[in-house]
Amino acid sequence: MSGARRLTGAVLGAAGLAAAGAAVGVTHRRRALTRRPGPGRADHPEVPLGSLRATPLTVVADDGVPLHVEVDEPAEPSDLTVVLVHGFALSLDCWHYQRLHLRRAGVRTVLYDQRSHGRSGRSEMQHATIEQLGHDLARIIDEVAPDGPVVVVGHSMGGMTVVALAEEHPELFGERVVGVGLVSTTAGGLDVGRLLLPVVPAKIGLPLARRTVATLARRPAAVDRIRRLGKSVAMVATDLFAFGDDVPAAYVEFTDAMLSGTPYEVVAGFFPALGGLDKFHAVEVIGRVPTTVLCGTADRVTSIGHSRKLHSRIAGSRLVEVEGAGHMVVLERHEQVDAELDRLLAAVREERVAR
Repeated sequence: MSGARRLTGAVLGAAGLAAAGAAVGVTHRRRALTRRPGPGRADHPEVPLGSLRATPLTVVADDGVPLHVEVDEPAEPSDLTVVLVHGFALSLDCWHYQRLHLRRAGVRTVLYDQRSHGRSGRSEMQHATIEQLGHDLARIIDEVAPDGPVVVVGHSMGGMTVVALAEEHPELFGERVVGVGLVSTTAGGLDVGRLLLPVVPAKIGLPLARRTVATLARRPAAVDRIRRLGKSVAMVATDLFAFGDDVPAAYVEFTDAMLSGTPYEVVAGFFPALGGLDKFHAVEVIGRVPTTVLCGTADRVTSIGHSRKLHSRIAGSRLVEVEGAGHMVVLERHEQVDAELDRLLAAVREERVAR
């Protein structure tokens, strides 16, 4: 048997044990999760998570990949367009609370599924790069927000996308792009092992390294099958690695649905790009415009040190450390994120008036 086949068999075998629910602790934590109270009154229970929609548009990327786009057009003309860029293995739905908040504030908002994610088309492997995501964002702005000032806000891989845009199109910052939000993200130095949790069950993810990811990518259907069978393990992993506090079970289930809906082939395809990211040299240009850098202090994926480093490299930026929050701070502490988004938009407007 080849080394690659032995490696695949060993990891999938470990995954099988996880899927069988070998750990008693998983069952205990899963039961505890289901007993948590639901979202509070302020969480808009009349608008179920992921239910917000707009007439879909298709923007074709420069390599031909169709990108699913939705635009929330306010009743009255908006002085700004906000573009929300989601993270790795998620979809535009992760912005549920920010989208609802901006709708109610009458702000024109553009959301899209990144290539190979959500309802967008699948990318070829050679184009599963952060640089390509930057090209995609530039195309989105050109096609869907061709006029007027734009504020770009990226979460996780979405923040990396914004950094790639700054590297590739610095001329946009201060002209078309007038404000930036970087949420739970980095420009390099990522511990790639953390990315796999909770995308794959813990028993698979903990021992994985670059070579293992590539090996498992040869059998993506088998990995996806294990992920489906190990739903309880995956749910607990999502709770542990995506959140800092004991959030409502609905948040965990919503996040896990996005993660589990992302095929392992896509996860493996973007893995090298995320692990090789090194763009701190490119973030200085973002300092031309009002910028908020926000992260939870309990983020286990892009830890708070990454945001502190971004803040130190982006002159004039505002650093917001959300005490005890995890990687999915956009859900977990959405009211605070919404308030910081309002503050960013106010700073953008003040600077435009000053000019």
